[in-house]
Amino acid sequence: LTLTPDIHPLGVAVCISPWNFPLSIFTGQVAAALVTGNVVLAKPAEETPLIAAQCVRILHEAGVPLSALQFVPGDGTIGAALVAAPEVGAVLFTGSTAVARLIQVELASHLSPQGAPIPLVAETGGQNAMVVDSSALAEQVVADVIASAFDSAGQRCSALRVLCLQEDIAQRQLAMLRGALAELAVGPTDRLSTDMGPVITAEAQGQLSAHIERMRALGCRIEQRPLPEACRTGTFVPPTLIEIDDIAQIGGEVFGPVLHVLRWRRGELDRVIDGVNATGYGLTFGLHTRLDDMV
Repeated sequence: LTLTPDIHPLGVAVCISPWNFPLSIFTGQVAAALVTGNVVLAKPAEETPLIAAQCVRILHEAGVPLSALQFVPGDGTIGAALVAAPEVGAVLFTGSTAVARLIQVELASHLSPQGAPIPLVAETGGQNAMVVDSSALAEQVVADVIASAFDSAGQRCSALRVLCLQEDIAQRQLAMLRGALAELAVGPTDRLSTDMGPVITAEAQGQLSAHIERMRALGCRIEQRPLPEACRTGTFVPPTLIEIDDIAQIGGEVFGPVLHVLRWRRGELDRVIDGVNATGYGLTFGLHTRLDDMV
């Protein structure tokens, strides 16, 4: 490997990847750290170690030395120990904002073996919003909303969480969304007919159910389609629409097939955007309009 003059290896890079993209993000972190001349300790999410192990096996077979890439599976205590190790020169992390902040605090408490601050590359969660105005094509909106909010059972950091509908078209748009939601086939993912499978763990299922019940207690209108018989066992959460009055009602990131719908009136868009910005998250954003001024 020949490095260009502007690339300076940091030594030992710890790569901590998430369960929801267990191959692509894992591979991207490892490859980026390796190609810049670092030794890599690859720690996948505890829920998805097997695909990461196979990836490392393939990389070793392709010629990456054992001394340059080590596979370190385990739970969060393993990740914490790796981050705190004095030999570490960099950390690449994808996961929750809360864990990223813990890593940030730990790395700020000491310097790298070279005596420099330890860089953290972190990609965390999002309270991702989409704004739809009265000029939008309703059919296109439905297709994009269903795909973004419910593909992978909503378990993508980029998934749509808050749909902001202009009041003038909200009723019609919601009626179409409900119809599309009723057509989603929820069930085991070994069936080609399935559109949406379970969430990752029973813990995730419990957290999502608790959020839905909390929103119900706040008086929010909630719509869910009943789960079919095939979903009686397993960690399934029904596709859910929750109508809200304020983005702040949601709280933190809701990682699953739950879409919050906020209506806004003409002239209120600045208030809506302020609400999105006030969540403290920034990852993805959607816009459906046919007006250049709106864009």
